[in-house]
Amino acid sequence: MKPALVVIGNGMAGMRTVEELLALAPDLYDITVFGAEPHGNYNRILLSPVLAGEKTVDDIMLNTREWYAEHGIALHAGDPVEHIDRQRRIVRARSGLEVRYDRLLLATGSKPFIIPVPGHQLPGVLAFRDIGDVEGMLAAARDHRRAVVIGGGLLGLEAANGLMRQGMEVTVVHVTDALMNQQLDKPAAQLLQAALEKRGMRFLLDAQTSEIVGTDRVTGIRFKDGSEIAADLVVMTAGVRPNIALAQAAGLHCERAIVVDDTLQTYDPRVYAVGECVQHRRATFGLVAPIWEQARVCAAHLAGTGHRRYVQQASPTRLKVTGIDVYSVGDFIGGEGSEDLVLRDARRGVYKRLVLDGPRLAGAVLYGDVQDGPWYFDLIQKGADITALRHHLLFGPVPQAA
Repeated sequence: MKPALVVIGNGMAGMRTVEELLALAPDLYDITVFGAEPHGNYNRILLSPVLAGEKTVDDIMLNTREWYAEHGIALHAGDPVEHIDRQRRIVRARSGLEVRYDRLLLATGSKPFIIPVPGHQLPGVLAFRDIGDVEGMLAAARDHRRAVVIGGGLLGLEAANGLMRQGMEVTVVHVTDALMNQQLDKPAAQLLQAALEKRGMRFLLDAQTSEIVGTDRVTGIRFKDGSEIAADLVVMTAGVRPNIALAQAAGLHCERAIVVDDTLQTYDPRVYAVGECVQHRRATFGLVAPIWEQARVCAAHLAGTGHRRYVQQASPTRLKVTGIDVYSVGDFIGGEGSEDLVLRDARRGVYKRLVLDGPRLAGAVLYGDVQDGPWYFDLIQKGADITALRHHLLFGPVPQAA
């Protein structure tokens, strides 16, 4: 008999690991996959275009049910695992189904953070995390007019854009005084806000939600200063938390997330974990690039060709916020002793800020024109001496003479 691999989590991280494993050792394991959602594996990053009406759910499927069958994988979609017995090496799903494992892969992802204010459980209050959330928003847009999105990060702005495309009036509520404050500096955030306001998006910054108002359904939001705005739909995009409850209940070592070593192995050598549910050398993860690398490393070890080690690398953030390009990498805020090079071109809608630390580039924020982002990223990664480049650094690489 083949050894049994059970995968808990049918999302992008877990299934990317399975794809990498099949490429290395297609016949090594009997594979069983459990997922909480009643679908195959889909591209969660493309939920925004589905909300905006640009794509359908079928368009964003990465692995259909037929794919699992073709590869001999038993898929239990819509039947999440609720218990792991590490002594007996058995998982038990909500349906009562029990499956034995020789190796277990946890890919439980993360859960949206729902701000625990009064009224947060009212009908009409949603997260923006899965296909069910998108279907709920589309249903609300058909019958209602006023939406409030809590959280002015990338996800919140994409939700707001999608709801506007569905005909709703949208206000974005953000707790700080600048949008996307994790990815942009203040001048770039202000440019982004002005561009979105021209399209009809409204903003309330420095606003702290104290209560979601309503009886049978949400009717508005009240803030700490006593002010209120009307709302028929509230979408929470105030961050995520690693989904570690199952691992904790099984006695696996967790801190902020499931702690793994450089091979993505947990403290139990039969159990691996990848994706947004893991903590590696004190860091947690949300971008695709590091999670894909985790999948490669983990698959190599599951396949028995375990020479790889997972090494964290700086990941640039390149985003298209409702059609507007932004890019940030490294330390783009700066500190004592750092120096800024700034370019502003209001007519072209371009802003660049480069942070120098002595003779080296420490960070960059680009808005509107991001084509030089990879070059800046390369300079940061190499720790290159940019003294000779300084006079044209803001304008990108100089073409080499033939």
